[in-house]
Amino acid sequence: MTKLTKNRKKALERVDRNQLYKLEEAAKLVKEVTTASFDASVDLDIRLGVDPRKPDQMVRGVITLPHGTGKTKKVLVLCTADKEEEAKAAGADFVGLDEYIEKIKEGWTEMDVVITMPSVMSKVGPLGKVLGPRGLMPNPKSGTVTNEIGKAVEEVKKGKIDFKVDKNGIIHTSIGKASFDEKKIKENAKEFLNTIRKLKPNSSKGTYFRSITISSTMSPGIKIDPAEIRKAV
Repeated sequence: MTKLTKNRKKALERVDRNQLYKLEEAAKLVKEVTTASFDASVDLDIRLGVDPRKPDQMVRGVITLPHGTGKTKKVLVLCTADKEEEAKAAGADFVGLDEYIEKIKEGWTEMDVVITMPSVMSKVGPLGKVLGPRGLMPNPKSGTVTNEIGKAVEEVKKGKIDFKVDKNGIIHTSIGKASFDEKKIKENAKEFLNTIRKLKPNSSKGTYFRSITISSTMSPGIKIDPAEIRKAV
Protein backbone atom coordinates (compact mmCIF):
# COMPACT_ATOMS: atom_id res chain seq x y z
CA MET A 1 0.00 0.00 0.00
CA THR A 2 1.36 3.42 -0.97
CA LYS A 3 2.26 5.58 2.01
CA LEU A 4 0.50 8.95 2.11
CA THR A 5 2.73 12.01 2.05
CA LYS A 6 2.22 14.68 4.68
CA ASN A 7 0.74 17.12 2.14
CA ARG A 8 -1.52 14.45 0.65
CA LYS A 9 -2.81 13.53 4.11
CA LYS A 10 -3.59 17.18 4.86
CA ALA A 11 -5.41 17.52 1.54
CA LEU A 12 -7.57 14.49 2.26
CA GLU A 13 -8.43 15.90 5.68
CA ARG A 14 -9.59 19.18 4.13
CA VAL A 15 -12.20 17.48 1.90
CA ASP A 16 -15.37 16.00 3.38
CA ARG A 17 -16.16 13.07 1.08
CA ASN A 18 -19.81 13.09 2.19
CA GLN A 19 -20.42 16.81 1.65
CA LEU A 20 -21.86 18.37 -1.49
CA TYR A 21 -20.13 21.72 -2.04
CA LYS A 22 -21.38 24.79 -3.83
CA LEU A 23 -19.49 25.51 -7.04
CA GLU A 24 -17.84 28.62 -5.56
CA GLU A 25 -16.66 26.67 -2.51
CA ALA A 26 -15.35 23.80 -4.65
CA ALA A 27 -13.41 26.15 -6.94
CA LYS A 28 -11.65 27.63 -3.91
CA LEU A 29 -11.05 24.28 -2.21
CA VAL A 30 -9.56 22.55 -5.25
CA LYS A 31 -6.75 25.12 -5.24
CA GLU A 32 -6.16 24.68 -1.53
CA VAL A 33 -5.81 20.88 -1.70
CA THR A 34 -3.59 20.74 -4.78
CA THR A 35 -0.20 19.40 -3.70
CA ALA A 36 1.47 18.71 -7.06
CA SER A 37 4.85 20.36 -7.62
CA PHE A 38 3.79 21.31 -11.17
CA ASP A 39 0.89 23.36 -12.54
CA ALA A 40 -1.79 20.70 -12.22
CA SER A 41 -4.83 20.44 -14.49
CA VAL A 42 -8.24 21.09 -12.95
CA ASP A 43 -10.77 18.51 -14.13
CA LEU A 44 -14.50 17.91 -14.04
CA ASP A 45 -16.11 14.46 -13.98
CA ILE A 46 -19.84 14.56 -14.67
CA ARG A 47 -21.99 11.44 -14.39
CA LEU A 48 -25.18 11.85 -16.41
CA GLY A 49 -28.48 9.99 -16.35
CA VAL A 50 -28.26 8.97 -20.01
CA ASP A 51 -27.77 5.73 -21.91
CA PRO A 52 -24.99 6.43 -24.46
CA ARG A 53 -25.87 3.22 -26.31
CA LYS A 54 -28.98 5.00 -27.58
CA PRO A 55 -28.20 7.50 -30.38
CA ASP A 56 -30.81 9.97 -29.08
CA GLN A 57 -29.09 10.08 -25.68
CA MET A 58 -25.56 10.80 -26.87
CA VAL A 59 -24.31 14.02 -25.26
CA ARG A 60 -21.46 15.66 -27.15
CA GLY A 61 -20.41 19.12 -28.26
CA VAL A 62 -17.72 21.78 -28.41
CA ILE A 63 -17.06 24.80 -26.23
CA THR A 64 -14.55 27.61 -25.87
CA LEU A 65 -14.05 28.28 -22.17
CA PRO A 66 -14.03 31.94 -21.02
CA HIS A 67 -10.47 31.67 -19.69
CA GLY A 68 -9.15 28.86 -21.88
CA THR A 69 -7.73 25.61 -20.53
CA GLY A 70 -4.25 26.85 -19.69
CA LYS A 71 -2.79 24.32 -22.08
CA THR A 72 -1.21 25.18 -25.42
CA LYS A 73 -2.30 22.60 -27.96
CA LYS A 74 -0.20 21.53 -30.93
CA VAL A 75 -2.35 21.74 -34.05
CA LEU A 76 -1.77 19.82 -37.29
CA VAL A 77 -3.62 21.09 -40.35
CA LEU A 78 -3.99 18.72 -43.30
CA CYS A 79 -5.02 20.93 -46.19
CA THR A 80 -4.51 21.82 -49.82
CA ALA A 81 -1.69 24.18 -50.79
CA ASP A 82 -4.00 27.20 -51.18
CA LYS A 83 -4.97 26.97 -47.48
CA GLU A 84 -1.49 26.56 -46.04
CA GLU A 85 -0.77 30.26 -45.47
CA GLU A 86 -4.15 30.74 -43.78
CA ALA A 87 -3.38 27.88 -41.40
CA LYS A 88 0.10 29.17 -40.60
CA ALA A 89 -1.14 32.72 -40.01
CA ALA A 90 -3.72 31.39 -37.54
CA GLY A 91 -1.01 29.67 -35.52
CA ALA A 92 -1.01 26.04 -36.71
CA ASP A 93 2.10 24.14 -35.57
CA PHE A 94 2.23 21.73 -38.51
CA VAL A 95 0.79 22.37 -41.97
CA GLY A 96 0.80 20.14 -45.04
CA LEU A 97 -0.88 17.12 -46.52
CA ASP A 98 0.78 14.15 -48.18
CA GLU A 99 4.02 14.31 -46.18
CA TYR A 100 2.14 14.36 -42.86
CA ILE A 101 -0.24 11.62 -43.97
CA GLU A 102 2.77 9.39 -44.58
CA LYS A 103 4.29 10.33 -41.22
CA ILE A 104 1.05 9.46 -39.42
CA LYS A 105 0.85 6.11 -41.22
CA GLU A 106 4.30 5.42 -39.80
CA GLY A 107 3.04 6.18 -36.29
CA TRP A 108 3.76 9.89 -35.80
CA THR A 109 1.23 11.51 -33.44
CA GLU A 110 3.02 14.53 -31.94
CA MET A 111 -0.08 16.73 -32.10
CA ASP A 112 -3.08 17.40 -29.88
CA VAL A 113 -5.63 18.33 -32.57
CA VAL A 114 -5.93 17.53 -36.26
CA ILE A 115 -7.89 19.90 -38.52
CA THR A 116 -8.65 19.17 -42.14
CA MET A 117 -10.94 20.02 -45.08
CA PRO A 118 -13.91 18.10 -46.55
CA SER A 119 -12.16 17.92 -49.93
CA VAL A 120 -9.23 15.90 -48.57
CA MET A 121 -11.14 13.54 -46.26
CA SER A 122 -10.71 10.75 -48.81
CA LYS A 123 -6.97 10.92 -48.04
CA VAL A 124 -7.39 11.50 -44.32
CA GLY A 125 -10.02 8.80 -43.76
CA PRO A 126 -7.57 5.85 -43.82
CA LEU A 127 -5.67 7.45 -40.93
CA GLY A 128 -8.51 6.47 -38.61
CA LYS A 129 -6.64 3.35 -37.51
CA VAL A 130 -3.89 5.53 -36.04
CA LEU A 131 -5.78 8.68 -35.07
CA GLY A 132 -9.07 7.14 -33.92
CA PRO A 133 -7.83 5.28 -30.82
CA ARG A 134 -6.04 8.46 -29.69
CA GLY A 135 -9.12 10.67 -30.11
CA LEU A 136 -7.40 12.67 -32.86
CA MET A 137 -9.55 11.82 -35.87
CA PRO A 138 -11.07 14.97 -37.43
CA ASN A 139 -14.86 15.18 -37.21
CA PRO A 140 -17.33 17.72 -38.65
CA LYS A 141 -19.30 17.68 -35.36
CA SER A 142 -16.27 18.94 -33.45
CA GLY A 143 -15.47 21.57 -36.09
CA THR A 144 -12.23 19.91 -37.17
CA VAL A 145 -13.42 19.15 -40.71
CA THR A 146 -14.07 22.56 -42.24
CA ASN A 147 -13.19 24.95 -45.03
CA GLU A 148 -12.73 27.74 -42.45
CA ILE A 149 -9.26 26.54 -41.55
CA GLY A 150 -7.98 29.76 -39.98
CA LYS A 151 -11.03 30.15 -37.75
CA ALA A 152 -10.81 26.52 -36.61
CA VAL A 153 -7.13 26.86 -35.67
CA GLU A 154 -7.73 30.12 -33.77
CA GLU A 155 -10.58 28.57 -31.77
CA VAL A 156 -8.43 25.60 -30.71
CA LYS A 157 -5.57 27.90 -29.73
CA LYS A 158 -7.97 29.99 -27.61
CA GLY A 159 -9.04 26.92 -25.65
CA LYS A 160 -11.82 25.28 -27.64
CA ILE A 161 -12.45 21.73 -26.50
CA ASP A 162 -14.76 18.99 -27.70
CA PHE A 163 -16.39 16.54 -25.31
CA LYS A 164 -18.47 13.39 -25.44
CA VAL A 165 -20.13 11.20 -22.85
CA ASP A 166 -18.37 7.84 -22.54
CA LYS A 167 -19.96 4.37 -22.47
CA ASN A 168 -20.49 4.69 -18.72
CA GLY A 169 -22.41 7.96 -19.00
CA ILE A 170 -19.51 10.10 -17.80
CA ILE A 171 -18.02 13.26 -19.30
CA HIS A 172 -14.45 14.00 -18.26
CA THR A 173 -12.75 17.25 -19.21
CA SER A 174 -10.06 19.68 -18.11
CA ILE A 175 -11.31 23.19 -17.38
CA GLY A 176 -8.10 24.95 -16.43
CA LYS A 177 -4.99 24.88 -14.30
CA ALA A 178 -4.39 25.06 -10.57
CA SER A 179 -2.56 28.35 -11.17
CA PHE A 180 -5.87 29.93 -12.26
CA ASP A 181 -7.51 32.02 -9.55
CA GLU A 182 -10.71 30.61 -8.06
CA LYS A 183 -12.90 33.02 -10.04
CA LYS A 184 -11.54 31.74 -13.37
CA ILE A 185 -11.97 28.12 -12.27
CA LYS A 186 -15.54 28.82 -11.20
CA GLU A 187 -16.43 30.67 -14.41
CA ASN A 188 -14.93 27.96 -16.63
CA ALA A 189 -16.77 25.26 -14.69
CA LYS A 190 -19.99 27.28 -14.77
CA GLU A 191 -19.80 27.71 -18.56
CA PHE A 192 -19.10 24.02 -19.14
CA LEU A 193 -21.84 22.78 -16.80
CA ASN A 194 -24.40 25.16 -18.29
CA THR A 195 -23.51 23.84 -21.75
CA ILE A 196 -24.05 20.24 -20.59
CA ARG A 197 -27.35 21.24 -18.99
CA LYS A 198 -28.62 22.71 -22.25
CA LEU A 199 -27.70 19.51 -24.11
CA LYS A 200 -29.99 17.28 -22.03
CA PRO A 201 -31.66 14.83 -24.46
CA ASN A 202 -35.46 14.95 -24.51
CA SER A 203 -35.50 11.16 -24.19
CA SER A 204 -33.47 11.23 -20.97
CA LYS A 205 -35.79 10.62 -18.01
CA GLY A 206 -35.12 10.96 -14.32
CA THR A 207 -32.09 12.67 -12.80
CA TYR A 208 -29.79 14.16 -15.47
CA PHE A 209 -26.87 15.36 -13.32
CA ARG A 210 -26.20 12.34 -11.10
CA SER A 211 -22.87 13.49 -9.75
CA ILE A 212 -20.31 16.24 -10.41
CA THR A 213 -16.76 16.08 -9.11
CA ILE A 214 -13.96 18.61 -9.47
CA SER A 215 -10.34 17.70 -8.81
CA SER A 216 -6.81 18.55 -9.81
CA THR A 217 -4.00 16.19 -10.75
CA MET A 218 -3.27 14.04 -7.67
CA SER A 219 -5.83 15.87 -5.49
CA PRO A 220 -8.89 14.30 -3.82
CA GLY A 221 -12.20 14.72 -5.61
CA ILE A 222 -14.59 17.41 -4.39
CA LYS A 223 -18.29 16.76 -4.93
CA ILE A 224 -20.37 19.64 -6.29
CA ASP A 225 -24.06 19.80 -5.41
CA PRO A 226 -25.94 18.84 -8.63
CA ALA A 227 -29.06 20.67 -7.37
CA GLU A 228 -27.25 23.98 -7.87
CA ILE A 229 -26.51 23.09 -11.49
CA ARG A 230 -29.99 21.78 -12.26
CA LYS A 231 -31.43 25.19 -11.37
CA ALA A 232 -28.77 26.87 -13.56
CA VAL A 233 -25.51 28.31 -12.33
